[in-house]
Amino acid sequence: MTTIALTIAGSDSGGGAGIQADLKTFSALGVYGASVLTAITAQNTRAVTAIQSLPPAIVRAQIEAVFDDLAVGAVKIGMLGDPEVIATVGAALKGCAVPVVLDPVMVAKSGDRLLAAEAIAALRAHLLPLATVLTPNLPEAADLLGQALAADHANRLAQGDALRAMGPDWVLMKGGHAEGPTCTDLLIGPDPLEISAPRLATRNTHGTGCTLSAAIAAGLAQGATVPEAVTRAHGYLQAAIASADRLSVGSGHGPVHHFHAWWTA
Repeated sequence: MTTIALTIAGSDSGGGAGIQADLKTFSALGVYGASVLTAITAQNTRAVTAIQSLPPAIVRAQIEAVFDDLAVGAVKIGMLGDPEVIATVGAALKGCAVPVVLDPVMVAKSGDRLLAAEAIAALRAHLLPLATVLTPNLPEAADLLGQALAADHANRLAQGDALRAMGPDWVLMKGGHAEGPTCTDLLIGPDPLEISAPRLATRNTHGTGCTLSAAIAAGLAQGATVPEAVTRAHGYLQAAIASADRLSVGSGHGPVHHFHAWWTA
């Protein structure tokens, strides 16, 4: 059967993040991508200039339509925007028998906020308990916990454990916002794992979080274990970042090169 993954996320009109990045990632990794749109953003590589959440009823209708007909192997959740949509997605996926990768998207690479502050409690209540893998960056982890940004390795481990206690089976504490020449991601769960790679010097990192979580979902849909899916996704993202400067897209934070293995700019 064809391997299928579903992304539930917002649209990025610039094409570098959100639904667009997820579908590119699925395709690059040999997975058919289905999508549920939660919000429309007007954005480019420099800024987010407008956000329009979709009505919860149409979000739920999209989810039901996909699951009614497609054999979904994994779900990736990205930008949700407001508490009503978060609650709707949680209710629609309750009892879902496939892995769920939750990327708690809060702020765009441009610095613009994508999740209302009042929606964080809804995210904790409705979606963290459903997550197979939660993939926060360090600011997102701090926001979810109501704590200060993790200052060191021990603090990152402690915050990951605290987040896992809220319901996810696994928590991937991403190290992109840490300092130093090496970027280390910490996978906290039944079989802990640390993955490190040299920090790459490029401004073209728009959509890295979306891409990583989508790549993990693709691996899970293909039958990989969580550590296997995370390891493969990390390697894919590193190659996409390393190839990002081969693209010339916009004048701000450009996208990573999702199809680096197939074509050059």
